[in-house]
Amino acid sequence: MKIPRRKFLTISSAAAAAALSRRAASQHTSMAMPHPDSEKAVPNRPLLDLSHVAKYVDPLPVPPVLQMQGTHPDPEHPRRRLPYAEVVMRENYVHIHRDLPATRAWTYNGSVPGPTIHAHTGQPLLIRWTNSLPYKHFLPVDHNICGAEVTNPEVRSVVHLHGGKTPHDSDGYPEAWYTPGKSALNRYPNQQNAATLWYHDHAMGINRLNTYAGMFGFYLLDDPAEAHLNLPSGNYDVPIVIADRLIDRDGQFFYPTSGVPGAPWVPEVFGNAILLNGKLFPFLAAEPRAYRFRLLNAANGRFFNLTLSNGYKFQQVGSDQGLLAAPVPLDTLTVSPAERIEFVIDFAQMPGQTLELRNDNQPIMQIKVAAQPPAQTYSLPAALRTITRIPESAAIQTRPVTLHEIVTLKGETMRMLLNRKAWRDPVTETPRLGTTEIWELINLTEDSHPVHLHLVRFQILDRRKYDIFTYQNHKRFLWTGPVVLPEPGETGWKDTVRAHPGMVTRIIIPFDGYAGRYAWHCHLLEHEANEMMRPLEVLPA
Repeated sequence: MKIPRRKFLTISSAAAAAALSRRAASQHTSMAMPHPDSEKAVPNRPLLDLSHVAKYVDPLPVPPVLQMQGTHPDPEHPRRRLPYAEVVMRENYVHIHRDLPATRAWTYNGSVPGPTIHAHTGQPLLIRWTNSLPYKHFLPVDHNICGAEVTNPEVRSVVHLHGGKTPHDSDGYPEAWYTPGKSALNRYPNQQNAATLWYHDHAMGINRLNTYAGMFGFYLLDDPAEAHLNLPSGNYDVPIVIADRLIDRDGQFFYPTSGVPGAPWVPEVFGNAILLNGKLFPFLAAEPRAYRFRLLNAANGRFFNLTLSNGYKFQQVGSDQGLLAAPVPLDTLTVSPAERIEFVIDFAQMPGQTLELRNDNQPIMQIKVAAQPPAQTYSLPAALRTITRIPESAAIQTRPVTLHEIVTLKGETMRMLLNRKAWRDPVTETPRLGTTEIWELINLTEDSHPVHLHLVRFQILDRRKYDIFTYQNHKRFLWTGPVVLPEPGETGWKDTVRAHPGMVTRIIIPFDGYAGRYAWHCHLLEHEANEMMRPLEVLPA
């Protein structure tokens, strides 16, 4: 399925811009006119010519696993001690390709991605996040953006566990940032099903820059029910984070600007290079046996459409919040920013083969299967997990929420808003703990927005096309298409949903966990920053 996403031209080199625009056209079915200043956006900074980069010379790295460093008193129960580790944010130079100079990045514990945190359902743990970053950012801060004003320190950070059912004071609220030399101790209860979660920076106004610089990592949660399914594990359970970046000829991350003096923000960023676990064109040496892959899209704005060059199907087994009810065979994996997809590939059927993982039919990774007899015969379980669909009658309220893009008379994007409200407007989404609501995501823009709600998981009910003009002028729906049920791979529990343009996307949400102040937002990071993000106040039961 092609996802309608508008391409915004954000690089200065005309040749590179044309190439990226052609590349985007294969992915995005609707295009916007370039910003009038796009060709003079930044001083000419030539981008890396990927045709001159040797492919498949670096093995796909596996992110390091965070080791617990002992125990620490539990803030909620001081007489009890919990597993504890410190993760340090610091600038480092990382190698994205054998033939390129080391790349300046901001990291967790020195690597991109950061260390993988392994956790177990029902077993809380503590992480101290320590900010040891420089005091000045190496990417362009826009001080006009909410939270990034000149009155605030230029470098700040706070960590959000994306998909975690976490108390509000450990959730990574965007305004709970801390500066270099400071730290925060977060408590993660892990009172939820096994799932592929991830952590990333969430500092108000600059998280788009911090994440782009490399601040993200996996948080893998397991439980006994999943362990009994005999899914591939150990070395055969491979987390892969995929993200695009603009890479210049010196091998450095390049973040584009608008060209407007004092206002460098751009609405969207798309890279010329795709990195997998921080490597450009890596290869995976696989044994002829079944592998489980956990795929995370950590791009600022790009949707990926992944296929295998030999036409083999992916067997999707999980989504954002854990396993599906049953495996789903797919020719193409479409994954939007912040979504996770778990899938199984059985290489026992292709010993000695070499194949490619491709995005929009462009190669991004090679897989070399050893030429040896398969070590075992493997078959996926027919049933993975019981997922009870929530009846609509369980909802006590249906809440319409609108997605907006505010533009000038010249067609220039000014702000992205939810319900036409800014971040600091009074809170309007105030569900009560223990209740269930239906949210209607009414997309009035030309983009597909991946919408993420903190704290909760939800199920997708359906999507439906509507007439935007009728809604804007009369506040009623004139349906222009049939009800579209979620795709098979979306029928599990989710925390991020694609709200497609010109459609109403309905989700049903049990507000379980904790009361307090959280957030909900578009996960296109440039949209979220300006300012397609709103507070979410979960009221006590």
